[in-house]
Amino acid sequence: MCEAKAEPTPDLESATAQEVLRWALERFHPQIAFASSFGLEDVVVIDMLVRMHADARIFTLDTGRLPEETYEVMERIRRRYGCTIETHFPDQDAVERLEREKGFFSFRQSLSNRKECCAIRKVEPLRRALRGLEAWITGLRREQAVTRGAIRKIESDEAFGLLKINPLADWSLHQVWAYVGEHQIPYNSLLDRSFASIGCAPCTRATRPGEDIRAGRWWWELSDQKECGLHSDCGPRAHAREDPKGFDQNQLEPDR
Repeated sequence: MCEAKAEPTPDLESATAQEVLRWALERFHPQIAFASSFGLEDVVVIDMLVRMHADARIFTLDTGRLPEETYEVMERIRRRYGCTIETHFPDQDAVERLEREKGFFSFRQSLSNRKECCAIRKVEPLRRALRGLEAWITGLRREQAVTRGAIRKIESDEAFGLLKINPLADWSLHQVWAYVGEHQIPYNSLLDRSFASIGCAPCTRATRPGEDIRAGRWWWELSDQKECGLHSDCGPRAHAREDPKGFDQNQLEPDR
């Protein structure tokens, strides 16, 4: 158990996102970092962070299968703010073994295979990125998914043994877009093409009218199965057993 968890933490549920981040940076920097996938919420958090602390730590997980547009916004953010982005890749041997033994689209064969791919490409690199830290920051919001409805602005992350800071937990999507517009923040161009939530290219499609924000992620799975393992402590079903009916082969082909 990390030292940070042994100390009392304030109740900041009614605090603003900036107040939460300011408290976290004052208490933990430099043993705190922001895990960014460069989604819309993440560029908002980056803007807030660099305004408060020019050398706030920011890292990303390069799975090797990200869309080109994600790399483009990474570079635009890097140039705009002059910030260093720490990049963490999956273990090369693990990726080569997975593709050699199961092919290049094993994640579409079963839920357990998809979670195996995420574990290799995301979870293991995240564990390395979090080593030596006392806390980490995310861009999670409660309204993003049913799996995230119970998150708090400051919570104990049992999976990684750290404090987890979610400054935008109570924000609406409207608030996120308003902040981006007000501060003219670069964002992923896929968002203008109905990609409401963006992950790896083979596991992301555009959403249709009326669908929820994360409907385009692993669209062949049930909504309460859609976590990759980075945030396995989210929501009331965080430790629930995997639903064997959570995978539908008939939904594999996205609309083009």
